[in-house]
Amino acid sequence: MEIELITIENDKLHNFILGQTHFIKSVEDIYEAVIGSSSSIKFGLAFCEASGPCLIRCEGNDAELIDLAVKNALKLGCGHSFILFLKDGYPINILNALKMVPEVCRIFCASANPCEVIIAQSQQGRGIMGIIDGFQPKGVESEKDKIERQELLRKFGYKR
Repeated sequence: MEIELITIENDKLHNFILGQTHFIKSVEDIYEAVIGSSSSIKFGLAFCEASGPCLIRCEGNDAELIDLAVKNALKLGCGHSFILFLKDGYPINILNALKMVPEVCRIFCASANPCEVIIAQSQQGRGIMGIIDGFQPKGVESEKDKIERQELLRKFGYKR
């Protein structure tokens, strides 16, 4: 077995969700979950099929994000994984709906940070072992940092 580190390509720092699912119907069900959660969200989805023709299946409503999802799915090459890039919305708006999709087994991360994916490769194929999301902590927040955090949450509409 070989271990490889793959960097998620995301120059514009779009929010994205990386997960594992188990059936070709996932593409349609994830599409419906996203649209059902937010009618204004833009997204691109790519799903790596793990049997049959083993194609990368893709959907979405934004051509740039679909292309970005496909490009990253090709780099990852892990069966039954999916990557979903978002614009005009946040993972918090759709994560619960995604978790309720019957085919979705796991969410590895939901982030706009620079991310690296730890991949294992065997003779059979490739799989996701883990995620390195963002950077290492630099300290503990101060009272000033707490106030700034709460103000940011208010700005985003998540706190009054």
